[in-house]
Amino acid sequence: MKALPLGLVALAASACSQPPQAPQAPPPAPHGYVEGAEETAEVQSRLVVADDGGAVRMLDLLTEEVRALEPVPGIRDVTTDGRFAYLSGADSVRIVDSGAWTVDHGDHAHHYRAETRELGELPIATPVHAHSDKAVVALSGSDGETALLDKEALDDGQIERTGRVRVMPGTAAVPYEQRVLAVDHGVVRVLDRDGTETARITEPCNEPAGTAVTRRGVVFGCTDGALLVSADDGQFHGEKIAYPAGGQPRATEFHQRPGSDTLAALAGTDGAWLLDLSERSFRHVPTGPVAAVNAVGAGGSLLAVGTDGIVRAYREDGTEIARNQVIAPGGPPPSIRIDTSRAYVNDVTAGTVHEIDYNDGLRIARSFRLGGRASHVVETGR
Repeated sequence: MKALPLGLVALAASACSQPPQAPQAPPPAPHGYVEGAEETAEVQSRLVVADDGGAVRMLDLLTEEVRALEPVPGIRDVTTDGRFAYLSGADSVRIVDSGAWTVDHGDHAHHYRAETRELGELPIATPVHAHSDKAVVALSGSDGETALLDKEALDDGQIERTGRVRVMPGTAAVPYEQRVLAVDHGVVRVLDRDGTETARITEPCNEPAGTAVTRRGVVFGCTDGALLVSADDGQFHGEKIAYPAGGQPRATEFHQRPGSDTLAALAGTDGAWLLDLSERSFRHVPTGPVAAVNAVGAGGSLLAVGTDGIVRAYREDGTEIARNQVIAPGGPPPSIRIDTSRAYVNDVTAGTVHEIDYNDGLRIARSFRLGGRASHVVETGR
């Protein structure tokens, strides 16, 4: 056998004597990273559309792909917190992860796209009100019983109850600033995540109906106006925004572009309320016979669908600035869903959802014919 040169022998000996290198630590996850999801440069908007027969469809507004979801027999309503769709059946709520959501950091936002997942059902009196923050989802049943769910577990596809609270039937519990707000007998209670009361808002809210979450706080509808509850350094306080004189019917349900501080509500059957939280004021808009309303946002218009099927846009002072015949007159009441550039109006009877450019004279940009009856529509991804 031929001997190795001395230089190679020394090199081999040196290599064998070196201690093994420690494994390198994985690189840190980039800012905004969410495991299993793709971060995108634009909002991933999707519509969840259900008909009264229980058929449920998911419409991707970017690709226009339509996906059939598991039917929900006896469906009563659909609501969303921006990512999850909560479909109220006869005696339970079906939870669907739409796979589209936005995380808002104030000065910037992250947009995500993932697979749509059906997570299961939760026994509860329906229809439900749904509100969430980063940690908790509150599902308030029609009997006032509210289930608190772990939001992180829900993000991972698991339905885990962490507590329960009780509110007045027909009202909603709202997670806000690491607490849960709940109205009981005219009083807004501040609860911890286990449902234990930690404080009360001194400003009353009698006969509550309607809630909305905004950047300025949580709005509760009351007989004499809206109660805005906000927090400062952990201290909660309420401010009443009264209706103007005139005796118009009160608001019972608020509608808004997600996160907006301008809210819309029906004022009986022939008018609308526009609630501007920056100005702390209500304005009544005489729309004529009306079926649905929503607000574009600060400085933007009020949109209303009349019982004649015409969509109208109004300035904040109540001046009509545009109109378009979108659905047939006399049909079932539609809804209006609004995002930063488009509005979506469902023609229930035709099984169609119309996408409306509210910055271009209420032009119909696209129409999606989904079949069946498009009775319930929500938008996720925002």
